[in-house]
Amino acid sequence: MATTVTTDIDKREKRPGYGQLLRTPGAWTFLLPGFAARQPFAMLTISIVLLVQHTTGSYGTAGAVSAVAGVSMALFAPFTGKFADRYGQRAVLLPGVLVHTASVIALTALALAHAPLWALFVAAVPTGASVPQIGPMVRARWGVKVGGSRLMPTAAAFESVTDEFTFVLGPLFATALCTAVNPAAGLITEASLTLVGGLLFAAQKGTQPVPSGHLAGAERHGSALSVPGVRVLLVTFLGIGTVFGGMQVSLAAFTESIGHPGWNGLMYGVFAAGNMISGLVCGAVAWKVAPQRRLLVGYTALAITASGLWMAHSALLLAGIGLLVGCSIAPALITGYTLVDSLVAPGARTEAFTWLTGAVALGQAGAVTLAGQLEDRFWDGAGFLVPMGGTVLALITLLSLRSRLMSRGGERVVARGVGHRVPVSVD
Repeated sequence: MATTVTTDIDKREKRPGYGQLLRTPGAWTFLLPGFAARQPFAMLTISIVLLVQHTTGSYGTAGAVSAVAGVSMALFAPFTGKFADRYGQRAVLLPGVLVHTASVIALTALALAHAPLWALFVAAVPTGASVPQIGPMVRARWGVKVGGSRLMPTAAAFESVTDEFTFVLGPLFATALCTAVNPAAGLITEASLTLVGGLLFAAQKGTQPVPSGHLAGAERHGSALSVPGVRVLLVTFLGIGTVFGGMQVSLAAFTESIGHPGWNGLMYGVFAAGNMISGLVCGAVAWKVAPQRRLLVGYTALAITASGLWMAHSALLLAGIGLLVGCSIAPALITGYTLVDSLVAPGARTEAFTWLTGAVALGQAGAVTLAGQLEDRFWDGAGFLVPMGGTVLALITLLSLRSRLMSRGGERVVARGVGHRVPVSVD
């Protein structure tokens, strides 16, 4: 069925675009609940930071608790993806959203009760481990619908825009709740949205990929991590995570230092809006440049712009640089996800996407911790050094290992042990 849809798309549309993508049969059945279910993801980190900082008075402590949740998510997300590929997304989502809701409520209660730090760490582990991997699951569903066609890069761009739209709304919403209603309101709302949105998304059984456990032996696959190109992308996405984490803590500290803590969500929204705008442009362009080269160019721009954050000494200048940083992230994210679609077999796509999501979360967790310590020990804005260091190191790795993103014939690498899948050209 997926092959027929893909062939029809290629015949009807010479130049893919958002209109054609959104007319894909069955797309809206998972897009709308998927958007609702992923919204809480953008609220979790900032809600933890704001609540724990309120109850302890330390950004370092708040960053550490948030980092534990982020590391836990990064470690468990690939297993979630692998189980979803093998047993089906619904089988993973139903227990996952229940565990996450209970864990967030427990963490909130402990923070408000001024529990010892070790107790917050313990509660943060299941909170992060149970975060529903809605974004990777939606991307895997797009792979079923349009995988292998010229619409796949457009789908990757659309998903990046959707992600960043949640990061425009999420931090604004969470910050408003935590500052204007109650410091715990952000986490309580996050848990409620996760429960409702996750259950609605899980109910859409008709569009989920066929579990690989139901496939014939020849169609089974090894781990997505066995693909060399995926490992290179993990490092690049790890660097992107340092930008998200470093900016969340450092913007909160900067806006508080100038006496306008409420500007935090707005300034982070400007950053996310830059990502969203550039993502829209990337998806609308019919690229003739190979995706490997686009990744190098986009990541170089990201490292350059992120290196200027720590030098901004006014809210206006910082917002402007943040906008440029956001504009540089989307091309790297979109191209990375596009490459994964052809690097990895269909039966391992959710796992591959969760590895990348986990890499971003791990980079974010480390950045939150380090940036929080720098903000506590040095000047306001010292945490912005973290995005600079993370992106520069990742760029060096990408430049050194870029050949692993393609085969000797100029085609993308195919996962080991997946001989049934025919390599496709890069564009």
